[in-house]
Amino acid sequence: MKSLFQRPVGDRPVTALILLLTGVFAIAFQDSLVKLMSAHTSFWQFQLLRSIGNLGFVIVLALLSGGIGLLIPGNWRPVYLRAGILMVCMFCFFSGAPFLSVAQMAAGLYTYPLFISLLAIPILGERVGRWRIFALLIGGAGAAFVLNPWDANFSLLQVLPILAGLFYAANILTIRKACRNESPLALAFAAAITFIIAATIGISLLSLFPMSSELRTSIPFVAIGWPELTLLVAAFALFASVLNLTANICISRAYQTADASWLAPMDFTYLIFAAFWSQIIFAQWPTPTAIVGMTLIGIAGIITAWRERVAANLTRRLVEASPVSD
Repeated sequence: MKSLFQRPVGDRPVTALILLLTGVFAIAFQDSLVKLMSAHTSFWQFQLLRSIGNLGFVIVLALLSGGIGLLIPGNWRPVYLRAGILMVCMFCFFSGAPFLSVAQMAAGLYTYPLFISLLAIPILGERVGRWRIFALLIGGAGAAFVLNPWDANFSLLQVLPILAGLFYAANILTIRKACRNESPLALAFAAAITFIIAATIGISLLSLFPMSSELRTSIPFVAIGWPELTLLVAAFALFASVLNLTANICISRAYQTADASWLAPMDFTYLIFAAFWSQIIFAQWPTPTAIVGMTLIGIAGIITAWRERVAANLTRRLVEASPVSD
């Protein structure tokens, strides 16, 4: 167990794949449960309770795995920047949970590889070739199928999961480029602290300056700070904390120990797991249009990952072939 929480050394692609699938399965289950429980709690209450649970579990795991030092990042700035980005991602993702299907939420979030391609231009200075442009077009078409903007019941709330995809892409890039050598427990600890602070601020502001009754009625999940706390909600938050911590540690560790291009195609199993939990929990299967959209988004992500792998292999061969000067 200690090796899982120590700072990573080298790449382990098979182990990373197992960790990724475990994390994706757990997070898909948690996300479906949040939708189920959204009528009984608020985003702010849920995040505060879950993050307090995360904090306690992380501290215990650190003590069992090598000491409190595992919670201290080597470079705190990108670690806490990543935690802030993740908080914004979760707000966008869960804000529409009471009104959106699990398929809409999942497909919107998993547009993130398209945003990785777009963000690679200004952040990494990469060029976007014809294959990536093709993937962007396919992914955009897939998002359109899932959003279904031509439907009479279309709501701007359906755009929120896609915004979550944007911030999730920023989170992945930050992990890979600036947090690769950090302990997974340091990443989880920073996320818990950041979420607790943000949730406390949200609850305080909504208590001091309540939203209008119209907003509190139409979007209670984010417009109410602290609804009545029940034993059911507390137990749910604790269970969600276990799922969330398991998923975040597994996914963070996976991306630290293998190339993103190797992992990204399997990351899309989230769409399958989300559909599975939607059927189990809500007896709701994605519509044919949503299935087409999810499939296109998955294909676009796999094409993007394939091109990244090809580019990485080409770069490695060029470096190996270049003469070494004394």
